[in-house]
Amino acid sequence: MKVIRVQHTGGPEVMELVEVPVPQPKPTEAVVKVSVAGVNSIDGYFRDGRFRTPLPFIPGQEGAGTVTAVGAQARTVKVGDRVAWSGSLGSYAEYVAAEEEHLVPVPPSITDQQAAAAMMHGLTAHYLVNDAHKLKAGETALVHAAAGGVGLLLVQLAHAIGARMIGTASSDDKAKLAREAGADEVIVFTRQDFEAEVKRLTGGKGVDVVYDGVGKATFEKNLNVMGLRGMLVLYGMSSGPVPPVDPAKLSEKGSLYMARTTLAHFTATREELLARTSALFGMIAEGKLKLRIAKTYPLAEATQAHRDMEARKIAGKLLLIP
Repeated sequence: MKVIRVQHTGGPEVMELVEVPVPQPKPTEAVVKVSVAGVNSIDGYFRDGRFRTPLPFIPGQEGAGTVTAVGAQARTVKVGDRVAWSGSLGSYAEYVAAEEEHLVPVPPSITDQQAAAAMMHGLTAHYLVNDAHKLKAGETALVHAAAGGVGLLLVQLAHAIGARMIGTASSDDKAKLAREAGADEVIVFTRQDFEAEVKRLTGGKGVDVVYDGVGKATFEKNLNVMGLRGMLVLYGMSSGPVPPVDPAKLSEKGSLYMARTTLAHFTATREELLARTSALFGMIAEGKLKLRIAKTYPLAEATQAHRDMEARKIAGKLLLIP
C-alpha cells in the first residue's frame, strides 16, 4: 500500500510517498481502508519534531473509511462498517490499523469527507464550548482564527448557544467567512489592534472567555481583554508556545482562569467519544452545523497540503484522498 513516511523531522519536504505492507490487526484493532484523511496542525508538529514520536513514522491522526479486517478480540466493529477516527497516528495511508475503541460509526446521512472533516476540528469545538468553558447564552466570547478549521465550527456552535461572538481573522475574505458562520463582530488583526477593538466592542468590560489556538502571538493581549474572573482556554499553539506565567499575574488582571486543553482528555472514554461524535453528526445531518471543506489533495500531494496549511491562506478543512 502507499503511505506518506517521515524518515527524519523537518519541513513539509521530509514527507515521502513509499510502498509498505498492508498492516495486520492486533487483537483489539481493526484495519480500515482509508477513503479520506484529515490534515491538521498537529500533523505538522509531529513532522517538524515539536511533538515526538519514534522515527520513521506515518503522519496523520484523523480519517474515515471502511473496515476490512478485525482482530480476534474486537467486538465493537466488523468488516464492512463505515468508521471515522481521530488520535490514531498513521492515517496518511491507504490502510490504517487502529484500536477499535478509537473508531466511531458513521451514519448513512454523513459522507466520509464530512465525517473526517468533523473529527478533530469538530470534537475540539464541541468540548471547548461545552466543557472547557461551558458557554452560556448572553456571554461574550473572543475566538482567535475564527475562519480556521476549528474557528468556523466553534463560532457556529457558540452562535447556536446564544453567545455574543467576537472573532479575529487575518483578511477581509476570512472575516466574511467568520461572519457568515455567525460571528457578531470580526477584527482583522493585520490592520486592527485586537486588544483595543475588543475593549471598544465590550465598553471596556472585556470578554467572558477567550478561545485561543494561536498561542504565543496573542497570549499577552488575551490577558488584557478578559473581564473579571474571565477564562482563557488555550487549545493550540500555531504561533508557538506561550511564555511561562506567574499566577500572580492572573490575580492582578482580575482573578483570571487559564486552561491548556487537549482533545484526548475530552474523549478519554468511549462513551464520551461516542456522545460527542453523535451530537456532531446529528447537527451536520440536520444542516445545523456546516463544514467548510476547502481543498482536497491526492495522497501524493501531502507535502503541498502541509505547505498550504502552514501558509494559512486557505480557510477551512484540508483533506487527503488516498
